Parts: sequence; structure tokens; C-alpha cells
Amino acid sequence: MRELKGVDAGTPHAQFLATEHWSLLATRSMTWQEIFSRTGTYLTVLSAVVVALSLVANAAGFGSEFTTFALLVLPVVLLVGFGTYFRLIEADIEDAWLIIGMNRLRHAYVELAPELEPYFIASHHDDPPGIWTTYSFRRHIGVTHWLSGSPVVVGVINSVVTAVLAAVVCEAAGAGDTLRTLVASATAIVTAVVLGFLGLRKVHEVSRSYQPRFPSDKARRSAG
Repeated sequence: MRELKGVDAGTPHAQFLATEHWSLLATRSMTWQEIFSRTGTYLTVLSAVVVALSLVANAAGFGSEFTTFALLVLPVVLLVGFGTYFRLIEADIEDAWLIIGMNRLRHAYVELAPELEPYFIASHHDDPPGIWTTYSFRRHIGVTHWLSGSPVVVGVINSVVTAVLAAVVCEAAGAGDTLRTLVASATAIVTAVVLGFLGLRKVHEVSRSYQPRFPSDKARRSAG
């Protein structure tokens, strides 16, 4: 693999790299817009269904009509919710790849003009610490950062909606209050665990075969 250390900074290389950098930045912006749009759409659908359920409950009470209506609309909400969750996982993976690409381009800038390195806030290494530095200006991500992420929030909401649907099914089957509560609680926990497992497995499948091209000196020494 050729390096740019011997290339004159006045050549068109910097222009080519800058063009690619702006392309990746624009793609990342669209990815974040999709994340916000999909999350907002799901919450809008969920809010509309909650309002509709409350109107039906006020008009017909919590009888068979309400149960039938809930059994019709809640699966639709879950379909949108599960689709949103898995798309958010994919979008986060795509965002990580875009960060890797920009870090590699920034590494090329440093090779062309090493004197610029102190002025970069984001990292020019594509190993995990470099990715986190560019992503959040920290070398490690805390628990609060993960818990506040869109996939986790949507996954928790999906678990609650699934539990509500399970409770409605139990109500339609004539189950008692205790059994209905136990089934709903167990359904919420199982759904949260399954969604978390599937999301982590997808991330691990992508990251398992990844090899950084420009790791930091510390990471290179550790690997050696």
C-alpha cells in the first residue's frame, strides 16, 4: 500500500481527498436525517394509535370492541417499530463506516502536510479509539451514551408495546389480572433481550472482520 508522505502537497491529491471527504460528510448528514425521520415517524404512529385507543375506550368502554380494535392496530405499530429498530441499527453501522472513511482521509491529509496534525480535533486513525474520538471526542463510550441512543429508546418502546399487546391477547382469552400482568411483564423482558441480542449480533458480525489500516502507534504496539 503506497503512502502519501513523498507526494507534494501542491498536487491535486488534496483536492481529490477533500471532495471525497465532503461526499462522506453529506452522506453522514443524510444518514442522521433518516435516523431522526424514522424515529419521529414511529413515535407519531404510536401517538396516533394511543389517541385512537383512548377515543374508542371513551366511546365503547374497555369491552370487546376496544379489544378487537387494539388487536388490529397494535400489530401495525409493532411492525413499524421493529422495522424502525433494525433500520436504526443498520444506520448506526453505516455511520461508523463513514467515520472510518473520514478518519482515513484525515490520515492522508496528515501524510501530505504533517504540520497540520495538531490542529485536527477529530482523529486520523481508523482503529476503535480513533473512531470513538471522532464520534464523540472521547476514546471510550460510557453507559449513558449507549442508553440514550435511538436504537435503545426505540427498542424499549417496542418492548412496552409488545407487552401491551400480550396483555390485550390475555384479556381477549379471558385470563385473570395476575396472569395478564405476569405474561405482559415476561413478554416485555423477552422482547428487550431478543432485540438487544439481535442488534449486538449484527454489530459484531460487521466488526468481527474489520482490520484498521491506520491504527495509532499505541494500538500498533499493543497488537505487536
